[in-house]
Amino acid sequence: MVAQALKVAFQMDPMETVNIDGDSTFVLMLEAQARGHEVWHYLAEDLSYAEGAVYAEARPVSVRREKGNHFSFGKAKVINIRDMDVVWMRQDPPFDMAYITATHLLDMVSDETLVVNNPAEVRNAPEKLFVMQYQDLMPATMITRSEDEVRRFRDKHGDIVIKPLYGNGGAGVFHIKPGDSNIGSLMEMFLEVSREPVMAQKFLSEVVRGDKRIILVDGEAVGAINRVPAEGEVRSNLVAGGTAEKSVLTEREVEICERLKPELKARGLLFVGIDVIDGYLTEINVTSPTGLQSINKYDGVSLEATIWDAVERKL
Repeated sequence: MVAQALKVAFQMDPMETVNIDGDSTFVLMLEAQARGHEVWHYLAEDLSYAEGAVYAEARPVSVRREKGNHFSFGKAKVINIRDMDVVWMRQDPPFDMAYITATHLLDMVSDETLVVNNPAEVRNAPEKLFVMQYQDLMPATMITRSEDEVRRFRDKHGDIVIKPLYGNGGAGVFHIKPGDSNIGSLMEMFLEVSREPVMAQKFLSEVVRGDKRIILVDGEAVGAINRVPAEGEVRSNLVAGGTAEKSVLTEREVEICERLKPELKARGLLFVGIDVIDGYLTEINVTSPTGLQSINKYDGVSLEATIWDAVERKL
C-alpha cells in the first residue's frame, strides 16, 4: 500500500449521468476518496496536447452515495496529466477514433503516470478482436462486411447473432434465425452507418440461462455475476434490461481465466471483465469494464478495494 495520498484523475463521462447504484467508476471514486487520495474529474473531450504536454481542464471532485446529490465539484483547473499519479480511462465506448486518439494521448505520459488500463493495450485489444486470439474457447465467429459471407455463415450454423464490432452495452445486437429474411436489411443498415465490419457468432441458446460477467484484477479472477436476459430478449446486459444473479465460477470458467491470466498481466490490463455463455468466451472487456456493484451486492465484497490494492502495488 502507498503511504502518501495520490493525485488521481478519472477520465470518464459526465458526473450528472452516473447511476450511483450500478456504476463501477463511482465506487472506484468512493474508494479513492476513502483512502485519502486527491480525486479529479474530466471528460475525454477535455484532453489536449501542446508543446510536449498532455493536459486537461479538470475539476476536483468529492463523491457521496446520495441520489441527486452524489458529487460536488471544486474550481476548474488545467492539470498536466504527468502530474497525476494515476489516471483512470473510464469513458464509455463506442471504441471509435475519438477513443483511440485518447489512448495515444495518454500513452505519451504512461512512462510516469499509471494509466488504468494500459492505453496502448486498450488500443491493441478491443473487446471483440482481442478475444479472437482464443478461438478454441469461443463459439464459431465471423468478422466481415460481406452480406454473402454472413448468409453462408448462417446457412452453416443456423441461429446466429449479428452485432457491431465496436459496440457496447448490447446495442445493435440482432438474433437471426434460419429462414429469417432480415439479413439483407440489417447488413444494409450496418454498412450505411459505419465503415466497420460486423461480428457474426453462432447463437448460444443457453444465453437464456445467463451471460456471466467475470472480473479479473491483474489477471486474477476475483468475482462473477450471472446476467439473465429479460423474457423474449437475447441481450443480457444490465443496461438492456438483464437481471443480475449471484454466481460462482465453474471448472470451465476457471480454465478460461487461467488461460487469459498471463496475457492480461503481460499487457498491463489490470481491470478486465470477460463474458462467458455456456462455457464459451465471447468478449474480453478492457475499455471500461462494469459489474463491480452487482458482485459486491451478492458476494458481500468490495471489489473496488481489491482493484485499488492492485493499483497501489503497481506504484
